[in-house]
Amino acid sequence: MNASERRQQIVELLNMKGTVLVSDLSEQFNVSEVTTRTDLRLLEKQGVLTRFHGGATKIMNNGDLKSFKELQLEERYQRFIEAKKRIAIEAVKHVKEGDTIILDSGSTTMLIAEELVKLKHITVITNSLTSAFILSDNSDIMLFMCGGTLRHKTRSFHGKIAEQSLAGISADILFVGADGIDAERGITTFNEGYTISSVMANAAKNVIAVLDSSKFGRNGINVVLPLSQLNTIITDTDVDSSCKQEFVAKGIKLIAV
Repeated sequence: MNASERRQQIVELLNMKGTVLVSDLSEQFNVSEVTTRTDLRLLEKQGVLTRFHGGATKIMNNGDLKSFKELQLEERYQRFIEAKKRIAIEAVKHVKEGDTIILDSGSTTMLIAEELVKLKHITVITNSLTSAFILSDNSDIMLFMCGGTLRHKTRSFHGKIAEQSLAGISADILFVGADGIDAERGITTFNEGYTISSVMANAAKNVIAVLDSSKFGRNGINVVLPLSQLNTIITDTDVDSSCKQEFVAKGIKLIAV
């Protein structure tokens, strides 16, 4: 079976099952997982599927796609949890006593909050209700909450009031997550009108994106931060070497853990 025939069969399996796994495809077609990931990457470029860590899902119609994105928002706190924990541990290594940290909302940044709460004599500013609750357990941390309008799905505050609460702030580090990241567009999200991350980035000396490898190559509808505003990306070791090279070539420090 040649590569073209194999990819056609992958498409047929997607149409039947909706989702396929790299390990299953590798075994079924008797090829390496590297070859299988290459197949999925090429099919994604053709608009046939969307990859996730360890597999792929078929492209849905517009009506189903919205539901799919919303489902991801509800479940993302449990997806790729081990990789996100490693990323969070690495992120906090960049924090020193006396630092002021801005913590954006998200599943990985919530895990960073669980690491930050172990520290002393730092200041944390966040728009995340969940992260604020975690950090409130440590009286040695000076904690500031952005006000604004609550997005219930992410338990985070947004809008003009939230952005205005950051006026005059000077922070050492911003930790920002993402629904997707692309070497051309930068950090993106599937939420419309998400602008607070840009305000946060303008207030921070060092902007660190924290995201698992499934986010690379995904493009949301809204650009949260252009690549020019990023200093560092912390991700997991499953990110493709070609992806690493794209970002490093643009002057971004990329750490894989």
